[in-house]
Amino acid sequence: MDTAPLVRHAAIAMMSHHWLHRVRGRGSMEQSQVAAMPPAHIRYRLTPLQCLLSMLPGIIIVASQVLFWLDGGPHGLHLVSLLVWCVLPIASRLFGVTLTPSAAIVHNLRRRTIPWSSVQAIQIESLFGSRTVVIYEAGGRRTRLRAPITAFLNWDHSFEEKFHTIGRWWLDNRGPDWVPVPPPGARWGGPPVSNANPYAPPA
Repeated sequence: MDTAPLVRHAAIAMMSHHWLHRVRGRGSMEQSQVAAMPPAHIRYRLTPLQCLLSMLPGIIIVASQVLFWLDGGPHGLHLVSLLVWCVLPIASRLFGVTLTPSAAIVHNLRRRTIPWSSVQAIQIESLFGSRTVVIYEAGGRRTRLRAPITAFLNWDHSFEEKFHTIGRWWLDNRGPDWVPVPPPGARWGGPPVSNANPYAPPA
C-alpha cells in the first residue's frame, strides 16, 4: 500500500493547523494591543436619567398649561417660556467636558479649552446639595463642570470614577515642565495660603 498520499495529507494538515494558529494568535495579539491603547478622548455629559429628571419641571408646567387651556384659559400665554422649559433640558445634554491629550474642553453655553499645563488642581466641591468637579487654573480662574455631577435626587453612580479619570488625564498630560503656582486664596475667597499644599491632586 502506497502511504505517500497519506503522508502528504498529514503534512498539509499540520502546516494548515500551524498557519491558522499563527493567524489566530496574531489576531488576538492585535486585539489585545488595541484594547490596551488609551482612547483618543473621553466625553462626559449628563446621564440620560439626569436629563430626564431635568425635564420633569418643564413637563409639569406644560401639562398644567395644557389643562389650563382646555379649561378655557387664554391660548397665547407663556409660549416662549414653555418652549424654553422644554428645549433647555434637552440642550443640557450637550454640556459637560471632553478630555483630550492636550486639554480639557469644557462644553457650556460657550466652549472653553483648558490646557492641562495650566491646570493647578481638580477638586470636588458642593453646590446647592450637588457634588461637582471644579478645575483650577494657574491664573486664578476656576471652572465648574456641569457634568459629571451627582446629588441625592440627581445621582450618577460613576461620579467618583469620572472625577478620578479627569484627575489622571491631568496628571498624565500636564507635561514635564509643569510647576505648581501658589493660589491667590484671597481672590478665590479661601483662607490664607498655608505651608501645606492647598491643591490635593486626585488619588
